[in-house]
Formats: sequence, C-alpha cells, structure tokens
Amino acid sequence: MKSAKHGNNILPAEVTNISCNGIWMLIDAREMFLAFEHFPWFQEASIKKILHVEMPSENHLYWPELDIDLDVNSILYPENYPLVSRKQVEQ
Repeated sequence: MKSAKHGNNILPAEVTNISCNGIWMLIDAREMFLAFEHFPWFQEASIKKILHVEMPSENHLYWPELDIDLDVNSILYPENYPLVSRKQVEQ
C-alpha cells in the first residue's frame, strides 16, 4: 500500500509573530511586516483577534473580529496608500 504524496499545506495568510512594533505575517509564502505606525488599529487588539485572519480572495485580508479589511498591496506599497486610520497612536 502506498501513501498519498504530502503537499505544502500552508495557510495563504498567517500571523507568525506580534511584537511591540507590529505584526509579522506570512502571506502566500512571503514574509511581511505591518508596523503599528502604519496600521494602528491593531495595536490595542487582543492577540486572539489578531491571529484570526482570513484571506477571502487574492490580495484581500480580513480580520472578522476586528472588522478590518486590508489589501495586501497596502502592506507591500504603503507609499501608494497615504490615508491611514484617524486613531492616534500613543508615543
């Protein structure tokens, strides 16, 4: 009897680390960093809520418990997305 071949079974989007400066994610096998400076609405969110991320379509990230939608391009090219949350980050 021969077993089925194992493939790469990774999630399309996964939070891999949370630091005091932001969130590290693995998105389609690419490592990306979401700095709280650019994505402040995550800074006071619970770890459980940050870890619950979905990728409903290509280039679309969604945190259902936080009601946050992000385009992956806004992480890759933040200079093209100058509008940020009005939430003030404490310095």
